[in-house]
Amino acid sequence: MPFKELLSRKRKGTKVSAPDKSVAKVEQPRKYTYDELLNAESALGRTLFGPIPAGHQREFFALRRNVWMWYENWFDEKGHVEELILRYEVRPDGVYKKPGDGSYVQIHGDELKNFATAVRSYYSLVKTQLYC
Repeated sequence: MPFKELLSRKRKGTKVSAPDKSVAKVEQPRKYTYDELLNAESALGRTLFGPIPAGHQREFFALRRNVWMWYENWFDEKGHVEELILRYEVRPDGVYKKPGDGSYVQIHGDELKNFATAVRSYYSLVKTQLYC
């Protein structure tokens, strides 16, 4: 479900007696599941890196406060699905990247700067577009 629909859906309220004995509806805010919020955040996160090429799928989101996920898949020239999964962990001694089934490697230089910029942009976008 697109995040705009996610935020615009409202749960039907319950009826309560008002002091003047007229019936009023009280709207209860809908409680979203963790997965719904994660999907809504990911829908925003995928837009941070420019247009998504045709045939590609992209995800970028915070799995937890210190764990970030990048996922992308596409079809190669033979029609086979290729995929890239990167897990980033922010630790007290640095940021580490783990590709797919590989080992964690600390990131440095431009890659670290780009990651920090993406995280700041993500938080700004999610804060203003989803949790405003």
